[in-house]
Amino acid sequence: MDLYFEITGNGHPVVLVHSGGTDLREWTLLVSLLSKNYKVIAFDGRGAGKSPSPIKHVNYVEDVLALMDDLELNQAAIIGHSMGGQIATDLALNYPERVSKLVLIAPSLTGFSYSKEFEQYHNEILEAAPNIDKMLELALCSSTYQVVIDSPLKDLIVRMLRHHFERMLKWPVDFCMKWPQPPAMERLEELNPETLFFIGKKDLADNFRVADCFRRVPNIRFVEIEDADHMLPLTHSENLYQEITAFMED
Repeated sequence: MDLYFEITGNGHPVVLVHSGGTDLREWTLLVSLLSKNYKVIAFDGRGAGKSPSPIKHVNYVEDVLALMDDLELNQAAIIGHSMGGQIATDLALNYPERVSKLVLIAPSLTGFSYSKEFEQYHNEILEAAPNIDKMLELALCSSTYQVVIDSPLKDLIVRMLRHHFERMLKWPVDFCMKWPQPPAMERLEELNPETLFFIGKKDLADNFRVADCFRRVPNIRFVEIEDADHMLPLTHSENLYQEITAFMED
Protein backbone atom coordinates (compact mmCIF):
# COMPACT_ATOMS: atom_id res chain seq x y z
CA MET A 1 0.00 0.00 0.00
CA ASP A 2 1.62 3.24 -1.16
CA LEU A 3 -0.97 5.64 0.29
CA TYR A 4 -0.11 7.43 3.52
CA PHE A 5 -2.53 6.65 6.37
CA GLU A 6 -2.88 7.03 10.12
CA ILE A 7 -4.77 4.76 12.53
CA THR A 8 -6.13 6.02 15.85
CA GLY A 9 -8.23 4.27 18.51
CA ASN A 10 -9.82 0.85 18.76
CA GLY A 11 -13.18 -0.68 17.95
CA HIS A 12 -15.25 -1.00 14.79
CA PRO A 13 -13.22 0.40 11.87
CA VAL A 14 -14.16 3.76 10.39
CA VAL A 15 -12.48 4.94 7.18
CA LEU A 16 -12.39 8.69 6.50
CA VAL A 17 -12.22 9.89 2.88
CA HIS A 18 -11.26 13.58 2.61
CA SER A 19 -12.48 16.20 0.15
CA GLY A 20 -10.73 17.55 -2.91
CA GLY A 21 -8.28 20.33 -2.15
CA THR A 22 -7.56 18.98 1.33
CA ASP A 23 -5.86 15.96 2.91
CA LEU A 24 -6.26 13.89 6.07
CA ARG A 25 -5.64 17.01 8.17
CA GLU A 26 -9.23 18.07 7.53
CA TRP A 27 -10.26 15.24 9.87
CA THR A 28 -8.01 16.32 12.76
CA LEU A 29 -10.83 17.38 15.09
CA LEU A 30 -13.20 14.56 14.19
CA VAL A 31 -10.50 11.89 14.56
CA SER A 32 -9.82 12.97 18.14
CA LEU A 33 -13.53 12.51 18.92
CA LEU A 34 -14.32 9.33 16.97
CA SER A 35 -11.19 7.53 18.16
CA LYS A 36 -12.68 7.40 21.68
CA ASN A 37 -15.01 4.66 20.42
CA TYR A 38 -13.74 3.46 17.06
CA LYS A 39 -10.67 2.41 15.13
CA VAL A 40 -10.33 5.42 12.84
CA ILE A 41 -8.35 5.21 9.59
CA ALA A 42 -7.59 8.55 7.92
CA PHE A 43 -5.53 8.60 4.74
CA ASP A 44 -4.21 10.97 2.10
CA GLY A 45 -5.77 10.28 -1.29
CA ARG A 46 -3.50 9.84 -4.28
CA GLY A 47 -1.97 13.20 -5.11
CA ALA A 48 -2.80 14.68 -1.70
CA GLY A 49 -0.86 15.19 1.52
CA LYS A 50 1.92 12.65 1.92
CA SER A 51 0.64 10.15 -0.65
CA PRO A 52 2.32 9.76 -4.06
CA SER A 53 1.21 11.77 -7.07
CA PRO A 54 -0.94 10.14 -9.75
CA ILE A 55 0.81 8.67 -12.78
CA LYS A 56 -2.01 9.07 -15.31
CA HIS A 57 -5.36 7.50 -14.47
CA VAL A 58 -6.59 7.39 -10.88
CA ASN A 59 -9.38 5.19 -9.57
CA TYR A 60 -10.04 6.56 -6.10
CA VAL A 61 -12.65 3.91 -5.33
CA GLU A 62 -10.19 1.10 -5.98
CA ASP A 63 -7.62 2.96 -3.86
CA VAL A 64 -9.94 2.86 -0.84
CA LEU A 65 -10.67 -0.80 -1.47
CA ALA A 66 -6.93 -1.56 -1.70
CA LEU A 67 -6.32 0.25 1.59
CA MET A 68 -9.04 -1.79 3.30
CA ASP A 69 -7.60 -4.99 1.85
CA ASP A 70 -4.10 -4.06 3.03
CA LEU A 71 -5.42 -3.44 6.55
CA GLU A 72 -7.49 -6.65 6.39
CA LEU A 73 -10.75 -4.78 6.89
CA ASN A 74 -13.53 -6.96 5.54
CA GLN A 75 -16.02 -4.25 6.38
CA ALA A 76 -15.92 -0.70 7.73
CA ALA A 77 -18.07 2.36 8.20
CA ILE A 78 -17.14 4.85 5.49
CA ILE A 79 -17.29 8.61 6.06
CA GLY A 80 -16.72 10.81 3.02
CA HIS A 81 -16.69 14.58 2.60
CA SER A 82 -17.35 16.37 -0.72
CA MET A 83 -15.40 14.42 -3.38
CA GLY A 84 -14.65 11.94 -0.60
CA GLY A 85 -18.42 11.47 -0.35
CA GLN A 86 -18.55 10.82 -4.08
CA ILE A 87 -15.86 8.15 -3.64
CA ALA A 88 -17.68 6.67 -0.65
CA THR A 89 -20.98 6.52 -2.56
CA ASP A 90 -19.40 4.72 -5.52
CA LEU A 91 -17.67 2.32 -3.14
CA ALA A 92 -20.95 1.52 -1.38
CA LEU A 93 -22.76 0.99 -4.69
CA ASN A 94 -20.12 -1.30 -6.17
CA TYR A 95 -18.91 -3.09 -3.02
CA PRO A 96 -21.89 -2.94 -0.62
CA GLU A 97 -20.62 -5.91 1.38
CA ARG A 98 -17.57 -3.86 2.44
CA VAL A 99 -19.58 -0.94 3.89
CA SER A 100 -21.27 -1.38 7.28
CA LYS A 101 -22.67 2.16 7.36
CA LEU A 102 -22.24 5.18 5.12
CA VAL A 103 -21.85 8.80 6.23
CA LEU A 104 -21.86 11.48 3.54
CA ILE A 105 -20.89 15.06 4.31
CA ALA A 106 -21.98 17.43 1.52
CA PRO A 107 -20.94 14.88 -1.12
CA SER A 108 -20.42 15.41 -4.81
CA LEU A 109 -21.95 12.80 -7.11
CA THR A 110 -20.72 10.90 -10.14
CA GLY A 111 -22.84 11.76 -13.19
CA PHE A 112 -24.37 14.90 -11.69
CA SER A 113 -24.52 17.98 -13.97
CA TYR A 114 -23.14 20.97 -12.12
CA SER A 115 -24.21 24.53 -12.90
CA LYS A 116 -22.36 26.84 -15.28
CA GLU A 117 -21.52 29.08 -12.30
CA PHE A 118 -19.91 26.16 -10.47
CA GLU A 119 -17.86 25.17 -13.52
CA GLN A 120 -16.86 28.79 -14.19
CA TYR A 121 -15.58 29.14 -10.60
CA HIS A 122 -13.28 26.14 -11.01
CA ASN A 123 -12.16 27.21 -14.49
CA GLU A 124 -11.18 30.67 -13.22
CA ILE A 125 -8.99 29.06 -10.55
CA LEU A 126 -7.27 26.86 -13.14
CA GLU A 127 -6.76 29.80 -15.49
CA ALA A 128 -4.88 31.65 -12.74
CA ALA A 129 -2.20 28.93 -12.65
CA PRO A 130 0.68 28.91 -11.97
CA ASN A 131 0.06 31.96 -9.74
CA ILE A 132 -0.80 30.07 -6.56
CA ASP A 133 -1.56 33.21 -4.54
CA LYS A 134 -4.11 34.23 -7.17
CA MET A 135 -5.54 30.70 -7.24
CA LEU A 136 -5.97 30.84 -3.46
CA GLU A 137 -7.60 34.26 -3.62
CA LEU A 138 -10.14 33.06 -6.20
CA ALA A 139 -10.81 29.78 -4.39
CA LEU A 140 -11.41 31.34 -1.00
CA CYS A 141 -13.88 33.93 -2.29
CA SER A 142 -16.44 31.16 -2.77
CA SER A 143 -19.26 30.70 -0.27
CA THR A 144 -17.81 27.19 0.12
CA TYR A 145 -15.46 28.75 2.68
CA GLN A 146 -17.57 31.64 4.03
CA VAL A 147 -17.75 30.21 7.56
CA VAL A 148 -14.38 28.47 7.88
CA ILE A 149 -12.53 31.55 6.62
CA ASP A 150 -13.68 33.45 9.73
CA SER A 151 -12.87 30.59 12.10
CA PRO A 152 -9.69 29.54 13.94
CA LEU A 153 -9.24 26.92 11.19
CA LYS A 154 -8.62 29.52 8.46
CA ASP A 155 -4.84 28.96 8.48
CA LEU A 156 -5.29 25.20 8.13
CA ILE A 157 -7.60 25.41 5.11
CA VAL A 158 -5.23 27.91 3.47
CA ARG A 159 -2.25 25.59 4.05
CA MET A 160 -4.11 22.58 2.67
CA LEU A 161 -5.31 24.46 -0.41
CA ARG A 162 -1.84 25.87 -1.11
CA HIS A 163 -0.32 22.40 -0.80
CA HIS A 164 -3.02 21.01 -3.10
CA PHE A 165 -2.39 23.63 -5.80
CA GLU A 166 1.39 23.19 -5.58
CA ARG A 167 1.03 19.44 -6.12
CA MET A 168 -1.71 19.70 -8.74
CA LEU A 169 0.49 21.84 -10.98
CA LYS A 170 2.96 18.93 -11.15
CA TRP A 171 0.41 16.29 -12.11
CA PRO A 172 0.62 14.73 -15.61
CA VAL A 173 -1.13 16.77 -18.30
CA ASP A 174 -3.18 13.71 -19.25
CA PHE A 175 -4.28 13.01 -15.67
CA CYS A 176 -7.87 11.84 -15.35
CA MET A 177 -10.12 10.21 -12.76
CA LYS A 178 -11.73 6.85 -13.47
CA TRP A 179 -15.15 6.22 -11.95
CA PRO A 180 -17.27 3.05 -11.93
CA GLN A 181 -19.95 2.78 -14.59
CA PRO A 182 -22.85 3.35 -14.81
CA PRO A 183 -22.61 6.63 -12.84
CA ALA A 184 -23.85 6.71 -9.26
CA MET A 185 -26.40 9.38 -10.25
CA GLU A 186 -28.30 6.68 -12.16
CA ARG A 187 -28.11 4.07 -9.38
CA LEU A 188 -28.90 5.81 -6.10
CA GLU A 189 -31.99 3.68 -5.50
CA GLU A 190 -29.59 0.72 -5.25
CA LEU A 191 -27.59 2.24 -2.37
CA ASN A 192 -27.91 -0.43 0.27
CA PRO A 193 -26.05 0.57 3.48
CA GLU A 194 -27.83 2.72 6.04
CA THR A 195 -26.81 6.26 5.18
CA LEU A 196 -26.44 9.49 7.14
CA PHE A 197 -26.28 12.68 5.05
CA PHE A 198 -25.01 16.06 6.31
CA ILE A 199 -25.15 19.46 4.65
CA GLY A 200 -24.51 22.96 5.98
CA LYS A 201 -27.32 25.43 5.47
CA LYS A 202 -24.85 27.92 3.93
CA ASP A 203 -23.50 25.46 1.36
CA LEU A 204 -23.66 25.99 -2.40
CA ALA A 205 -26.93 25.62 -4.28
CA ASP A 206 -25.38 22.84 -6.40
CA ASN A 207 -24.70 20.78 -3.28
CA PHE A 208 -28.33 21.12 -2.22
CA ARG A 209 -29.32 19.88 -5.67
CA VAL A 210 -27.07 16.86 -5.08
CA ALA A 211 -28.79 16.37 -1.72
CA ASP A 212 -32.15 16.30 -3.50
CA CYS A 213 -30.85 13.45 -5.69
CA PHE A 214 -30.01 11.45 -2.57
CA ARG A 215 -33.59 11.62 -1.40
CA ARG A 216 -34.15 8.63 -3.68
CA VAL A 217 -32.04 6.51 -1.30
CA PRO A 218 -34.26 4.15 0.74
CA ASN A 219 -32.36 4.07 4.06
CA ILE A 220 -31.13 7.63 4.48
CA ARG A 221 -31.29 10.25 7.20
CA PHE A 222 -30.68 13.95 6.46
CA VAL A 223 -29.16 16.45 8.89
CA GLU A 224 -28.87 20.16 8.03
CA ILE A 225 -26.50 22.15 10.23
CA GLU A 226 -27.06 25.83 10.96
CA ASP A 227 -24.30 28.38 10.37
CA ALA A 228 -22.23 25.87 8.37
CA ASP A 229 -20.72 26.10 4.92
CA HIS A 230 -19.16 23.25 2.94
CA MET A 231 -16.28 22.63 5.36
CA LEU A 232 -18.24 20.91 8.13
CA PRO A 233 -15.39 18.64 9.37
CA LEU A 234 -13.39 21.75 10.27
CA THR A 235 -16.11 23.98 11.72
CA HIS A 236 -18.72 21.59 13.17
CA SER A 237 -16.83 18.47 14.24
CA GLU A 238 -18.73 18.21 17.53
CA ASN A 239 -22.10 18.26 15.74
CA LEU A 240 -20.88 15.60 13.31
CA TYR A 241 -19.51 13.46 16.14
CA GLN A 242 -22.76 13.47 18.10
CA GLU A 243 -24.88 12.59 15.07
CA ILE A 244 -22.43 9.98 13.77
CA THR A 245 -22.09 8.13 17.09
CA ALA A 246 -25.88 8.02 17.52
CA PHE A 247 -26.18 6.72 13.95
CA MET A 248 -23.44 4.10 14.44
CA GLU A 249 -24.99 2.82 17.65
CA ASP A 250 -28.55 2.74 16.30
